[in-house]
Parts: sequence; C-alpha cells; structure tokens
Amino acid sequence: MRFLFLLGAFASAACAAVPADLAAALATFRTDAPRGWSFTQTTEGEGHSRIERFDAARPEFDRWTLLRQDGTVPAADKQLDYKQKLVRRSSNSTAPLITEQLDLRAPETLADTPERATYRCRLKPGEAGDKTAAFLRVTLVVHKPTHTVESLEISNDGEFQPTWGVTIAEMKTAMTYSLPDGATPSLPQKVTTHLRGRAFYFKSLDADMTVAYTDYVKAGKK
Repeated sequence: MRFLFLLGAFASAACAAVPADLAAALATFRTDAPRGWSFTQTTEGEGHSRIERFDAARPEFDRWTLLRQDGTVPAADKQLDYKQKLVRRSSNSTAPLITEQLDLRAPETLADTPERATYRCRLKPGEAGDKTAAFLRVTLVVHKPTHTVESLEISNDGEFQPTWGVTIAEMKTAMTYSLPDGATPSLPQKVTTHLRGRAFYFKSLDADMTVAYTDYVKAGKK
C-alpha cells in the first residue's frame, strides 16, 4: 500500500510540474492540419521544389495531387509514379506523435508574459534503440489566451553521434502555426529543417528544407 501511495504521489507531482497553459495547449495540439481541411503544400530544398494539393473531400488514397515539380507540370507517368509512392508511404507510416515524446516531468520556463510563454523540455526516445532523442531539446511557444502552440522547435544541444561513423553538429526542425480565428482552428504555416553533419569524415550530410502550407479551405466549402 505504501508503494502505491508513493507512486500516486509521484504521478501527481509530475502532473503538477506541467504549467496549466502548456497542458491546455498540448491537449488539442497536432503537428499536421486538422481533419477536414484542404491546403497547398510547397516544399523547397537542395535545389528542388514541389507543389502539392491536399483535398480533404476526396477518398483517402486520392487526396494528394502533384501540381508542379521543379517548376513544371508533371506528365501523366510522373503523376502515376507519385500516386504509387504516396500509397506505399502511407501504408508504412508509423512515426510517433511528437506530443507523446515530450518529457514533461520538469519543463523549463524560458519566458513568461500575459500573452505568451516559452517552455523547453527534453525528448523521450520514440522507439527502441533511438539514440538521437537524448541529444535533442524541444522549445514551445504557447499563446495563452487561445491555449495554442504557436511554434515548436526541436534542436540539438551539442555535437553527437547517433550511429557509428555519423556525426551531427547541428539539427533543427522548426514548426509555426496560426492562431485560431472564429471557426478557423490553429493551422500549420511553415516547417523548416536544418542539418549539418558528416558521415565517415568525408561525406557531407548538410541539408536544408522549407515546407509552407497555404490556401486552406474547409472541405465542402468554396
């Protein structure tokens, strides 16, 4: 009984450590667009670009359309190849939710005003054998009046080696979100990724990418 009491006390203390505004924002937060919203996704990086349209009103495996690839309208065979790759990618997608990886036992408050608060916490391993999470920190900006995560950044706090022969000097993913407005919920606006590293001392792993989300429309509305 004493063990159960101590366990309960520890759990209560862990929950109490999470600021109320952060807990409220995370309760409804999702990294992708809410269900039922269509949008245009523009990806740029490493000298290439891709513009895609997501139509939430269409059947599950027919919602994405490739509009442009490197500035040109893709031919029919390229469209077919694109669709086939999407189906394979969707069926094999098992990525963990970022909210489930946040270690909220002791979040650090970096800034706190009546309008916004900024918190930083550690990241728990996403799966067995994950050697990267221990080197990453998550910074979240919460808009207090709307209980909204306005931005989320995942970055390393020093050089590390996630696997043999690979050294990562810089790793950062930054996501920004709009504030809810009337019937419009918080929506993803932009994701940027930044990587600086090397493999076996001679192969560069440097890469930068930007993904922008625009032209949001609620499915069924014009």
